[in-house]
Amino acid sequence: MSYVFKQTLLSFNKYPLKSPFAMTPQYITVHNTANDASAANEVAYHNRNDNEVSYHVAVDDKEIIQCLPFSRNGWHCGDGQGDGNRKSIGIEICYSKSGGARYEAAEENAVQYIATLLKQFGWGVERIKKHQDWSGKYCPHRILDEKRWESFKARVQSALDALNKPLEEGNKVEVLTNTGRAEIRALLKKARENRIISKEVHTDAAIDKYDDMQLLSYQAAVINRTYEQ
Repeated sequence: MSYVFKQTLLSFNKYPLKSPFAMTPQYITVHNTANDASAANEVAYHNRNDNEVSYHVAVDDKEIIQCLPFSRNGWHCGDGQGDGNRKSIGIEICYSKSGGARYEAAEENAVQYIATLLKQFGWGVERIKKHQDWSGKYCPHRILDEKRWESFKARVQSALDALNKPLEEGNKVEVLTNTGRAEIRALLKKARENRIISKEVHTDAAIDKYDDMQLLSYQAAVINRTYEQ
């Protein structure tokens, strides 16, 4: 599977309601949306409503869209001030109500993306939780209905193993499209000029050589530093 990664971030003025606390993530929490909306529609609704409900990323069969920075909490686990809400990255997998090919593709994209996050943070699959683990809610409902939670984690482990395996010459892990790579490289160069990242380290030559994982990692770092300023 392949996906395009995007960011459509929540407005700052809604932080007091939907993301009031700084966060150092320690876990990844998996959800099913329980409807058949796309990631774009999920995020658009998330960003415009005034409910005290929020999460970090929505995943469908084509796109992965981040709507909260990982340095802010979300209200997605139903455990109040517990570790689910205060220390975990919320991942919503779309199209779970009806299932079928679109959901299967969305779930596989989630598997691959979660593996990239585990690699980025230096974590193992023990950091992956289901919504149910925090508050008892029957979620992710489709994965639970099909009794696939352990196999889901095993798939993430396989994807993580592939990312951690030394790459053979000419064999690259493809996560981003060429357009996505160009957009992130432009973002890094703009951040460099604004002194958010180092000019000495992030030269044009260095940025142009960053692989997909490095680009995603530095992009997350730039976003976090921007919010901290």
